[in-house]
Amino acid sequence: MPNVTKLAKAELRQLDAKFKQTINKDKWTLVQFNPDTLKVSYANQIQQPPGSGDQNGAQAQQFVGAGSMKLAVQLVFDVTAEIPAGLPQVNDVRKLTKRITYFITPAGNPAGANPPKTYIPPAVRFLWGSFTFDGIVEGLEENLELFSSDGRPLRATLSLTLTQQKITAFDVPDLTDRAFQVPNRSGSASKGKSQGSQPGTAPLKEAPSGSNLQSLSLSLGGGPDWRAVASANGIENPRLLQPGQLIDMQVSVQGPTLE
Repeated sequence: MPNVTKLAKAELRQLDAKFKQTINKDKWTLVQFNPDTLKVSYANQIQQPPGSGDQNGAQAQQFVGAGSMKLAVQLVFDVTAEIPAGLPQVNDVRKLTKRITYFITPAGNPAGANPPKTYIPPAVRFLWGSFTFDGIVEGLEENLELFSSDGRPLRATLSLTLTQQKITAFDVPDLTDRAFQVPNRSGSASKGKSQGSQPGTAPLKEAPSGSNLQSLSLSLGGGPDWRAVASANGIENPRLLQPGQLIDMQVSVQGPTLE
């Protein structure tokens, strides 16, 4: 059976209190299934000064804060499906979701801190390909949706909301920038014009039923070298694709190609 392209997994990582460095690597966790959508909301703090303006006219408004950003994402965990490497192999879905609930659990200040009894949730980074969002978990809702005959929860959907008290521009890597470094097939980074993209950052082509890499290449104007695409995507048989298989048609790799 042809190999199906695997996308990079989204991940939650803990940050220090200043949102500068990642810490506590043992608390980092991968998601089991990448989310369908990421919703980012922006808000400014606007206040109407008391007694200002004519009630019959436009009301005066004043910007009173630095604004905020929120990320809303839905995550699914299911122990009846394949559990990827990096997650514990368990038979109760709560043993997976507790790794997410860790990030909403307030923890006390370290010893010697002042004040000593302040409790705050850990700072967290949501990372998926080139998308990064740093914040605090504002809300988490867990729905248990499937149970075994002995009452064990097997599937759960988590609605996760992260917030940060500022508005910042997303730093999006320019994949066409000659100075942008991309990993080569040996895993090391190389400079120069990008010949590919990191997993999860490039649009993927869905293979129609009965298609092959040659026909997909022709449908895109004959530009992509189907042999290089097959090699880069790890496709053993480019003449037989699985319907719905996702393929990065924009990659081009050095080295031997499939005949």
